[in-house]
Amino acid sequence: MKIPDFNAGCPLPIRQHPHVLMAHGGGGMLTHQLMENVFGPAFSNPILDTRHDSAQFAVPPGRLAMTTDSYVVRPLFFPGGDIGSMAVHGTVNDLAMSGARPLYLSCAFIIEEGLPMETLWRAVCSMSGAAKRCGVQIITGDTKVVDNGNGDGLLITTTGIGVIEHALHIAPQNVRPGDAVIVSGDLGRHGMAIMAVREGLQFESTIESDSAPVAGPVLALLEAGVEIRCLRDLTRGGLAGALNEIAEAAGVKIAAEQKAIPVREDVHAACEMLGLDPLHVANEGRFVAFVAAKDSERVVQILRGFEVCEAATVIGEVAEKAAPLVTLKSPIGASRILDMPSGEQLPRIC
Repeated sequence: MKIPDFNAGCPLPIRQHPHVLMAHGGGGMLTHQLMENVFGPAFSNPILDTRHDSAQFAVPPGRLAMTTDSYVVRPLFFPGGDIGSMAVHGTVNDLAMSGARPLYLSCAFIIEEGLPMETLWRAVCSMSGAAKRCGVQIITGDTKVVDNGNGDGLLITTTGIGVIEHALHIAPQNVRPGDAVIVSGDLGRHGMAIMAVREGLQFESTIESDSAPVAGPVLALLEAGVEIRCLRDLTRGGLAGALNEIAEAAGVKIAAEQKAIPVREDVHAACEMLGLDPLHVANEGRFVAFVAAKDSERVVQILRGFEVCEAATVIGEVAEKAAPLVTLKSPIGASRILDMPSGEQLPRIC
């Protein structure tokens, strides 16, 4: 989405205040102008435009899925994405991990006094564009302004609602021995895109975040009749965190092959420079799927039909019912335990 020029696109009352003031959160005229001239035009839809204290909408047939997440990324804009689009993608993806079709979002903005109004405008426009691409409506929300020095620019919290139109119960407890383990694409780009900016790392080509919605590929699997056992998006903790969480919840041993896991060379290089394991690094447009082994080739073929999943591949299998364990087989055939990440390796990346 091309972001409208701030100075040309925003009405005079907003242009008169190039930075966010405490008064923009006070409930008076400046708050009204912020709603009318920034958030209202960006997120306009029939439900939001009623301007009521709560959104009213019809509940479609089926089970509902609901999720809430907060976004505190620094910097606010990074190669391949920004806090606004990531807030939409992350919430839509959480719904997709239940096999839900995303429908509605609510959003809350915590804005620091002094934030350039143009920065807020860019983030809001990016969020609006991402919502349109994902086919969801932002139907309610809130804003608060906090003192300078207490808000770190901009923080966003989103809640998403989607409808589950199938009879499957997609959860770790359904994972069983023999299931194939599939990742939807190359790993580690989101975390390394942000860290490269923070640390001033230079590469031959810019590492861009993988931030993207994955509801489309998941819904395509469901429409094709694939019996999905479990899905998990690979955000904080990366692949290693997700596999360990699922192994613990399902009471299984998972065996993965390192050479099968797609990681770009520039991401490998960045991880080595920072002493990080790419399997521990967060992603914002990747997920792991557990499916019956007989369906694995079909699942990979369907996923590769989507640009966001063009590097989808089988990386391992569920070995047996056992004490929870994840093992990683190296290219030379040796196996090691792939542990859950310890501590917060990369703070403020999502």
